[in-house]
Amino acid sequence: KLNLSIALLLALATVSPAISADDRSDAKRQVEFGIEVAERGLWREATYRWNRAVEIDPTYAAAWNNLAIAYEHAGKFDDARKAYEQAGKLDPGNLTIQQNFDLFKELNERTSR
Repeated sequence: KLNLSIALLLALATVSPAISADDRSDAKRQVEFGIEVAERGLWREATYRWNRAVEIDPTYAAAWNNLAIAYEHAGKFDDARKAYEQAGKLDPGNLTIQQNFDLFKELNERTSR
C-alpha cells in the first residue's frame, strides 16, 4: 500500500489549476519535498510539508490529496476524509483523487464492521 501511495503522490505533484505563480511554485516545492521525505518513511515531516502547501495555496488539489494520504497513514481518518473531500472539490475530474478517496472509503467500511 505504501508504494502505491508514493506512486500516486508522484503522479499528483504537478496536477492542479494555477493561482499566483509564486504561491503555486512555493506550494509545489513543499509538495515535492513532502514526497521525498515520505519515500524515506518520514511521514510527520511529509504531513508538515503538505500542510504548508495547502496554507500557501489552498486551491492545490494535489497537496490536499497528499495530505489526506498522510493523515490516513497516521490513523487520522476524520482529517483524511476532509482532505480527500477538499481535493475532490478542487479537482472533481481527477481520477487519481477519486480512486484514492474511493479506496479510503472502502478500507474504512471494512474496518468499521
